[in-house]
Amino acid sequence: MASSEPGDVLILGSGLIGRSWAMLFASGGFKVKLYDIEQQQVTNALETIRKEMKILEQSGSLRGSLSSEEQLSLISGCSNIQAAVEGAGHIQECVPENLELKKKIFAQLDQIVDDKVVLSSSTSCLLPSKLFAGLAHVKQCLVVHPVNPPYYVPLVELVPHPETAPATMDRTYALMQKIGQSPVRIMKEIEGFALNRLQYAIIGEAWRLVEEGIVSPSDLDLVMSDGLGMRYAFIGPLETMHLNAEGMLNYCDRYREGMKRVLKTFGPIPDFSRATTEKVNQAMCVNVPDDPEHLGARRQWRDECLLRLAKLKRQMQSQ
Repeated sequence: MASSEPGDVLILGSGLIGRSWAMLFASGGFKVKLYDIEQQQVTNALETIRKEMKILEQSGSLRGSLSSEEQLSLISGCSNIQAAVEGAGHIQECVPENLELKKKIFAQLDQIVDDKVVLSSSTSCLLPSKLFAGLAHVKQCLVVHPVNPPYYVPLVELVPHPETAPATMDRTYALMQKIGQSPVRIMKEIEGFALNRLQYAIIGEAWRLVEEGIVSPSDLDLVMSDGLGMRYAFIGPLETMHLNAEGMLNYCDRYREGMKRVLKTFGPIPDFSRATTEKVNQAMCVNVPDDPEHLGARRQWRDECLLRLAKLKRQMQSQ
């Protein structure tokens, strides 16, 4: 049976999310094993991590207090699941978003872990009750959903199975804080968790406004990037309400009826028709053509923006 020492972390899956998690845990000083079924995938992932860390260090954006070499020395690869589990206190699954594949992996882990290790999934939409059904170690299981790209966006949603032990949530919450992430507790499971429910609510209304010819796709994005998004980068919708009047009670007294009136005019869930999709795609491609080169360059620009914003947020919060 595997021992469970709190200093060791196992990442299952060496794709983008797995690599980001490995970098995050190493930045917090944790010893990390990166597992994948093929040794070549692990080797490629470790090389990618090395390159990314060197670039981050050169630009002064490397997270944590250790140098890139010190952090890289904490990360090792593994292609044997039994050996990978040995010594792990926290296991972070990052395989593709496929329920049967994830269930198979957790069933496998369930046979070889002890009763101390935390088993967590990076899933963005699969419910814990489906992922962890029937596991002997279900009290140690939860979803730990990061936001893409995790290295630059600190939010992490902790979503329990109905049988997850409170101690599992508490321990994972503390671990996420230790590596510089911003954990939030989802009290009980719900489709989409919190982040995607809010994101889909915005996407739904954005789609309706474009489809009904109220605003162009590019102007719609501007409403968020140069309007709501600027506020929401620092404070959420509830604190925005609180500050936009003499506190929350005053805000609701003033705007309750207006909000209800507008909300009643919201249409049904869009079907994301091909016609509107093509119209929106055409507008998006004016600035960012949808070929790999342009999309990759724009993602790089996005990540640089997020890095600088994260720095600014830390400076502002320390004042």
